[in-house]
Amino acid sequence: MQMVMWPTVALLGFLVLTALVIVMGTSSTARYEAEKRAASTTRPRATAAESARATATATAVL
Repeated sequence: MQMVMWPTVALLGFLVLTALVIVMGTSSTARYEAEKRAASTTRPRATAAESARATATATAVL
């Protein structure tokens, strides 16, 4: 019984720590995605004309 206990404890510890890392990664990814969505909705999107103007200005500078 003693020979089986320590590998079992190590395996359970590994599984618990792996689950903890997955949960932490999932929550931080969800937070990042929410912040990214919030930032994209508050900032107006550039129109095609504005993008073309910016490209022409950058080309003229070069």
